[in-house]
Amino acid sequence: MLAQETRLIATPTEAAVIGDLMVEPEATVSDAPLPAPEAAGFLLLGLLISPKQPREPKGK
Repeated sequence: MLAQETRLIATPTEAAVIGDLMVEPEATVSDAPLPAPEAAGFLLLGLLISPKQPREPKGK
């Protein structure tokens, strides 16, 4: 039972088309967003003007 015969349902032309589709490179659907170098300045500015954490009093 291990050596079973399988029947090919597709025609040789259809099998060739399917084989061609299987070796084609995958198309890019969407690109990931790229980091913008000018955005680093806005992030740094936001960190500089953000409110500071309150400090705990010393000596208690």
